[in-house]
Amino acid sequence: MIKKLQSFVKEYKHFALVVVAMLVSLGLDLANQDKYAHLLLSITAIGSLIPLLTGMWQSFRDGNYGLDILAITAIVSALLFKEYWTAMIIVLMLTGGEALEDYAEGRAKKELSTLLDNQPKKAHLVKGKTISDVAIKTVQIGDKILVKPGEVIPVDGEIIENGITSVDESSITGESLPIAKQSGDKVLSGSVNLSSSITLKVLHSAQDSQYQQIVKLVQSAIHSQAPFVRMADRYAIPFTVLSFTIAGLAWGLSGDSLRFLQVLVVATPCPLLLGAPIAMISGMSRAAKNGVIVKNGAALEKLAASKTIAFDKTGTLTQGKPVVENIIALNGYKKDDVLALAAALEQNSNHVLAVAITSAATTKKVTVPKIKHVKEFAGGGLEATARQGVVRIGTQRFLTEQGVVFSKDVASTEHTASYLAIDELVIGAITFVDEQRSNSKSTLERLKSLGVKHLLMVTGDNSKTANKIASKLGITDVRAECLPADKIIAIQDLEHKPVAFVGDGVNDAPVLTAANVGIALGARGSTAASETADIVIMQDDISRVADAVDISKRTMFIARQSIWIGILMSLGLMLVFATGRFKPATGAAVQELVDVAVIINALRAHRGKLRS
Repeated sequence: MIKKLQSFVKEYKHFALVVVAMLVSLGLDLANQDKYAHLLLSITAIGSLIPLLTGMWQSFRDGNYGLDILAITAIVSALLFKEYWTAMIIVLMLTGGEALEDYAEGRAKKELSTLLDNQPKKAHLVKGKTISDVAIKTVQIGDKILVKPGEVIPVDGEIIENGITSVDESSITGESLPIAKQSGDKVLSGSVNLSSSITLKVLHSAQDSQYQQIVKLVQSAIHSQAPFVRMADRYAIPFTVLSFTIAGLAWGLSGDSLRFLQVLVVATPCPLLLGAPIAMISGMSRAAKNGVIVKNGAALEKLAASKTIAFDKTGTLTQGKPVVENIIALNGYKKDDVLALAAALEQNSNHVLAVAITSAATTKKVTVPKIKHVKEFAGGGLEATARQGVVRIGTQRFLTEQGVVFSKDVASTEHTASYLAIDELVIGAITFVDEQRSNSKSTLERLKSLGVKHLLMVTGDNSKTANKIASKLGITDVRAECLPADKIIAIQDLEHKPVAFVGDGVNDAPVLTAANVGIALGARGSTAASETADIVIMQDDISRVADAVDISKRTMFIARQSIWIGILMSLGLMLVFATGRFKPATGAAVQELVDVAVIINALRAHRGKLRS
């Protein structure tokens, strides 16, 4: 009990000091030592004014209008009227509000903090028959490590020995059910090995492992100060003017200067200052619990207000695992020649189509020649100089811009295709098939039901392939054959704003930055996309985009609702106390109840059923 009390005092020093001062003053009052009691109350109240005045001055210097002036005026007025207990109740209200906000913030960030607490420190390094514990920062790519049941997997790896296990990825992806894993499967750092010991081949160093990337995102979310908390400042001027007007009228009409204080004690701005930030923090925590990391409150606000959501196609609306469907050889070349030369270029890229081509080359066991000095054109293709000449692979648009001439029969396809050319001659084409996600259509329909007015597809793929997928999903607005710069222009030219963009690849990083809200799907995917996005979906599950929108809208509704509850209750109390029938101390105590009501309402953002 004593330890808990010490912890409380350490955590909430200002609030604890005010409580102690009030208890001592109460004892002095009961001992008929009013003079000393009032002196202690005055000193404590004046001491509490210093941080308020400092904060108000800083707000003015930053060009922001704060609500502190109401609280400061109420405390000063109470002291001038010798209403010492009233002044202290207002101070108690302010410091108590800060303590409640800190408590709510700590509770709401629990899910985020859990992720950081699980951060692994050591790994069991396997060398021959020897197993030794080493710091994870010393583990190198290609090393073998042992992970025992119940341990956190320290780095990204591939299971190579010891059969079957199951892992808990809930702290990484939000997936609550254990996932079965066996030899050949990849596992994420930060997930927990549940069933049996496994030996992993290290795929990424600790610094580059997915868990560390997520930790960085979480730390950003925890330490960011949501600009939306200043939402209360939007109401600051009218609320302050209204409060002073009612207080002034009560004084002027009655001729009793005490009426001024009686009104101001119930006009203190705690409900406005607490409602929005507590709701925001609770909403961000709720999102994290559902596998959605929101980097700052501004992103949550903008997502809730977004009228348009644009989607990349490959890997976002589709499964992102295209496979080679057909190889077309032209101008005397054989299919294996086309595939081998294409793989020679594409092995230098991490694009999903490049992976499909190199995988096909491996499966067909074709001999891939070595090509040096490969140059990549973002959103276009690859180019290198070989013994045959200048070899290029990429989109029809890219090759056309390089002077390659296409015949109509070669260019006509409804499938995603990469074209291969030597100098100006097309020597082949490789077509791919990439099925849409099973829940893409239901997710888009859910977004419409949540109030999103405009859905569109923005892709670098050809228009025939893009329109074919879009028609299946019910998307009528398609921007195809877009380079990264074209995607940015497409987003900026949209009428219905704010605009959110959902993507997953390296090529999506620029447009994720350009959109009002950038959403990266699947944190286990592109690091560049995750770093530039405002919101990161931890699971490779497009339905979580709708969850994020739902949570954002609910959070914003509760934030605004909390503010209006505070405003309306304070307004009602101002009118009641303007009659002069109640003492200022009573008003200050009643205002405490308003604070509690607002905080309880704001905490609702942490729970509640999502709309399906």
